[in-house]
Amino acid sequence: MRKNYVLDANVLLHDPHAIFKFEDNDLIIPIYAIEEIDQFKREGSERGRNARTIARLLDGLRSSAGALSVGVPLERGGSLRIAIPERRPNALVGLDSKSQDLAILQVAIDVRDKDKSKPTIFVTMDTNLRIRADALGVTSETYESQNAPDPENELSVLEVEVPGTDVDQFFQNGFVAAPHPSALYPNVGVLLRDEASATHTALGRYDASKGQVVSLRTPRDGVMGVRPRNKEQAYALDLLLDDTIRLVTLIGKAGTGKTLLALAAGLKRTVEDGVYSRLLVSRPVMPLGRDLGFLPGDVDEKLNPWMQPIFDNLEFLFSSGATRGKSGADGRGFVQLLESGIVQVEPLTYIRGRSLPHQYLIVDEAQNLTPHEVKTIITRAGEGTKLILTGDPHQIDNPYVDHASNGLSVVADRFKQEQIAGHVVLAKGERSELAELAANLL
Repeated sequence: MRKNYVLDANVLLHDPHAIFKFEDNDLIIPIYAIEEIDQFKREGSERGRNARTIARLLDGLRSSAGALSVGVPLERGGSLRIAIPERRPNALVGLDSKSQDLAILQVAIDVRDKDKSKPTIFVTMDTNLRIRADALGVTSETYESQNAPDPENELSVLEVEVPGTDVDQFFQNGFVAAPHPSALYPNVGVLLRDEASATHTALGRYDASKGQVVSLRTPRDGVMGVRPRNKEQAYALDLLLDDTIRLVTLIGKAGTGKTLLALAAGLKRTVEDGVYSRLLVSRPVMPLGRDLGFLPGDVDEKLNPWMQPIFDNLEFLFSSGATRGKSGADGRGFVQLLESGIVQVEPLTYIRGRSLPHQYLIVDEAQNLTPHEVKTIITRAGEGTKLILTGDPHQIDNPYVDHASNGLSVVADRFKQEQIAGHVVLAKGERSELAELAANLL
C-alpha cells in the first residue's frame, strides 16, 4: 500500500540519498527541514557534506523534473515535494510554538488530515521528537535503511556437537570437514565439542573456500608478550595474524582486549615479520563528557590527549616480559618506532583522499563513526593493506548514531558473508577483576 512519508531534517543529514530509498511511496519534506539543513552547509564535517549533497540532489530534481512545491516523480515510482504547513501551530501546553520541530510536526499533521486515502508516517532519528509525534497522534518511525542487528547479540564462536572421532581427526590433521556448513558463514569461529564427552573440544575457524574447519594459527607463547585468555581472544588473534583476511571487526565492552590484541598483532606483522610497511593507528576525535575546548601547542601536542589510550597500550606491550629486552629497561622502545615512521598514530580527520597500500591499519573507537565515514576509511585501503576496526557499540559519544546505525555495526553486518572479512565479539573482560565488575554492574 502506498504511503506518505514526512522526513525530518536529521534523516537527510544522516543519509542525503534517503530520498531514493522509500520505493514507490510519496515523500514530503517540510520547508523548515530545508531551513535547518541550510544551517550546516558550511561545516567541514560529514554533516556539512551531507547538507550540501542533499541541496544538490534537490536542486537537480527541481531543474530536471519540475516544481518541488507541486511534486516531482522519482525513479522508483514515488514522488517528492516540499511542503509548508497551512498554519503555524498554536502553542499547546508544554510545547514551544516557535520550535522548528513543532513546525515540522505540523506538516505531518496537515498531510495526515488532508490525505486520508494513504497512511502518513513521520520519519525522524530524534527519539524525543518521535515521542512528541506520538503524543500529537502522528505515526512515527526511525530511519532504518542503514541499521544493523546488535552485533553483541551474536556469537562469534559457534559450538557444534560432533563425533569424538572428528575432534581427534582435527587434532591430528589440523582440519576436519565442516559440520552443517549451511549454518556457518565465512571465517566464523567453531568450537567442536565431542557428543560423548563435553570436555573433549577443539577450537577452529571455518574456511568457506575449502568447506573445512581449520585449526587456529595463534602462537602458543602469544604475540608480543600477549597471550589469549579465552577462546574469543584466541580466535581474534588468528584473524589478526592471517593476511588473507583484509578486514577484521572486533567488538566488545571495555577491557575485553580489542585494542591491545590488534596492536600486538600489528606490531608482530609489521615490526617483527616485515609483512607490512607501516602500522598506522587512528581514532576519531570525539570527547567523553564535556569538552575542554581548544588545546595549546602544535599539532602533535594538541593530538596527544586524544591519542594517549593508544600510547598507553603501546607502552604496555613494550614493557611486557617478552619485549622488555628488545625495547630497553624503561619499556619506551615504541618511541623509536614512532620517530622512524614504522608506527604512526594519527586522527582520522585527514584520511580523506589518501591511498594506504601495504599497511596494517587499526581504527580504534570505530563505534563513533557513521557508515559513510567508515566507507571512506575502507576505500582508502590500497593493495596489501589490512584494516582492523575496534569498538563498543554501547559506548557511543557521537549524538548522530546509535548501537544499530553506527559504522562499526553496519560494516560487521554487511561483511559477514565475505571471505576476506572476519568478525569477533569479545564477551569477557580481561583488564582486571574491578574493570569487569564495573562493566557488568554499572
